[in-house]
Amino acid sequence: MTTTPFQPKGSQGAGRAFKPLALAGLLIVLTSLMGGHPARAQENAAQEAARRKAALAKLPADAAQRRFGTIPLPSAGQAAVFGFYSLGCLAGGVMLPPDGSTWQVMRLSRNRNWGHPALVEFLQNFAAKVPSTTGWPGILVGDMGQPRGGPMLTGHASHQIGLDADIWLTAMPAGRLSASDREEVSAINMVRSDWNDIDPSRWTASHMALLKTAASFRQVERVLVNPAIKRALCRDAGSDRRWLSKIRPAPGHNYHFHIRLACPAGETACRRQAPPPTNDGCGAELDWWFSAEARRPKPHKPAPPLMVADLPAQCRAVIDSAAAAAKN
Repeated sequence: MTTTPFQPKGSQGAGRAFKPLALAGLLIVLTSLMGGHPARAQENAAQEAARRKAALAKLPADAAQRRFGTIPLPSAGQAAVFGFYSLGCLAGGVMLPPDGSTWQVMRLSRNRNWGHPALVEFLQNFAAKVPSTTGWPGILVGDMGQPRGGPMLTGHASHQIGLDADIWLTAMPAGRLSASDREEVSAINMVRSDWNDIDPSRWTASHMALLKTAASFRQVERVLVNPAIKRALCRDAGSDRRWLSKIRPAPGHNYHFHIRLACPAGETACRRQAPPPTNDGCGAELDWWFSAEARRPKPHKPAPPLMVADLPAQCRAVIDSAAAAAKN
C-alpha cells in the first residue's frame, strides 16, 4: 500500500489547482538521521500501523519507545522540558489543533501533533506569516512530538522534548483536506534523482521564501533540509545570507523540512544543542555531503532499545503521572 502524492497550488507553477498525481516516479528513499528515518514521514496509516505493530512485538515492557509511544494524553500540570532533543521527555504537552486558518495537520492517526507551548505558539505565528512571504495559503504540519514526548515507536530519533516539528515542502491547499487525505496523500520530493540538486520542475522561489521565513524567527535554532536543498539556497540566496547559518544539511528531508527551537527561557532541565556555526555553511562543509564518504556510510549495529531508566530521571514521573483532562 502506498501514499498518493498531490499537487497543491503553487508547487509547480502558480494557478495549478490541488489534485492527486500519479505515483509513478516518486519513490520514497529511506535515509536516516541519528537513527531516524525522515522519509518515513510520508508513510500512510496502514504502513505506519504495521511498523508500530512490528516494533511493539520486539520491545521489552519498560522500553521507553513502548511507554511513551502508546500513551494517548499529556501529563497534567505545567509544561516542562527534560533532557535533550534525542534523549528526553515533555511534561504538560500542548496539542496543535488539527486545523487553523493557515495550517492543517497531517497524519493525525499518529497522535504526534503535541509539543511545548513555545512550539505550538511558534507554529501558529509561522503559519500566519507564510501567506504574505510565499503566496501559499498556509502550511501542512507533519510530525511534532508525542503527548509526553520521549522516544517514538517509528521514525524519529529526535522530536522527544516538544521542540521539533516537520513541515511539508508542499503548500496547504485552499480547501480543507479530508481525514482520509491526511492519512494517504504524500508530499512531493523536491530533490533530483541523483541527489545533487533540487528538481527545478518542482522547486520554486516560494520554497526558498518558506525556509527563509522559518529561519527568521529568533527562537528557531536549526532548520534541517536535504543537502541538495541547502545547495540551491546557497546558490540563490543573494546578498542577504545571514539566515543561511540556521539552514543545516541532513539526510532525507527532501519531502519536508525540520524546525528545531532553542530551549525556551526558564527551562533549566532542557539541554541545549551547540549552536550552529555563524557562517553561511555553503563551503567545504556542504561539499562533504556530496562525497562518497557521506553517501556510503559504514554500516553500524542497531542500538539497543532505550529504557525509561536511560532517560532523565524526571521522565519516570512524567510517564507515570496522571493524564491531563481530555478537551472536547
